[in-house]
Amino acid sequence: MKIVIAGGTGFVGTALTNHFLTNKHEVYILTRNTNKPAHDPKLHYVEWLTEGSSPESELEGADVFINLAGVSLNSGRWTEERKKAIFESRVSSTKEMIRIMSSLKKKPAVYVNASAVGYYGISNTETFVESSPAASDDHDFLAHTVKVWEQEAKRAEELHIRTVRTRFGIILGKDEGALPKMVLPYRLFVGGTVGSGEQWVSWVHIEDVVSIIAFVIEHEDVNGPVNVTAPHPVQMKEFGQTIGRVLGRPHWLPVPSAGLKVMLGEMSTLILDGQKVIPQKLGEHHYKFTYNELEGALKNLL
Repeated sequence: MKIVIAGGTGFVGTALTNHFLTNKHEVYILTRNTNKPAHDPKLHYVEWLTEGSSPESELEGADVFINLAGVSLNSGRWTEERKKAIFESRVSSTKEMIRIMSSLKKKPAVYVNASAVGYYGISNTETFVESSPAASDDHDFLAHTVKVWEQEAKRAEELHIRTVRTRFGIILGKDEGALPKMVLPYRLFVGGTVGSGEQWVSWVHIEDVVSIIAFVIEHEDVNGPVNVTAPHPVQMKEFGQTIGRVLGRPHWLPVPSAGLKVMLGEMSTLILDGQKVIPQKLGEHHYKFTYNELEGALKNLL
């Protein structure tokens, strides 16, 4: 297949690219910087979102479009300028993907757009599945961003392209993502419960993220929102205790919410708030997780 990826050099994008290349697919990465050496003859860099670029000229005949582009949520304190960059980078990249696909004579078979479980808002008591409504509070920055982001992505359906909105939970990887920062205090023997400890962590192993995206591409009956989370979310206290158990380190020194709010500002919501999200649709389509329990995932990564 000919697969187009925006955000192909990030955490998830790199893992996906390696998977597709290993399986002999042609991968076209949309990037502002095309001066990168391609380590595989099936890997191509295509310039986009720059003045005068016309990526569509190289993408005719593409079978799959995947949009992972956007400024990282962990890229710095959430100033008003940073929040604007987070929001606009996701919306503008999605609009450009729609524009490119609409210009192609032959439309791709499927469009996979990254999204996030922040769509559902924050709760310590509710359980969310794909049919759960969006958070009603537009003062929730993440929820508002995801709602607008998904609205843009859904426009691909007007082009009669099967569209999948992958709502990612917290993606666990060995060297990237949230896990290294969560593990560091335990390596230093100062790990403990963060905040109340009651907030839910809807996590997923990076290997399953890659497998799930490949799965939804291959299964033509999958469309709409798909929760990309393991089937057994845990609360933050249990998450920390499991890290400690796997590493053989104590879980004892709590990190108070007030301190994190002072240190991180609004970005502290990524750590102090959460939601219990279940991958109902993947279960209905009989996807088999490689890592469905947290301890097994952490033993693999740590």
